[in-house]
Amino acid sequence: MTKIIMGIKLSQRHETAKAFQDILTQHGCIINTRLGFHEVSDSSCSDQGYIILEFADNSNAEIEELQKEIEALGELTVKTMEL
Repeated sequence: MTKIIMGIKLSQRHETAKAFQDILTQHGCIINTRLGFHEVSDSSCSDQGYIILEFADNSNAEIEELQKEIEALGELTVKTMEL
């Protein structure tokens, strides 16, 4: 069984968070696991965020569509890998 993992680095997390979340919600049925994190300290909250997604099997076409929609937001990096 092959697993597809997508890693996303949001460079302007505060500006893109709502649109990004809307895209993930639209494609929520193919996402098995979602992990998000960003740097936080007492004095600041980083504008960079990182998201890792693990997908359901047999969803390659929809994963490609999701990636295109995410990349259209700009100012981010998207990478996928198969395990």
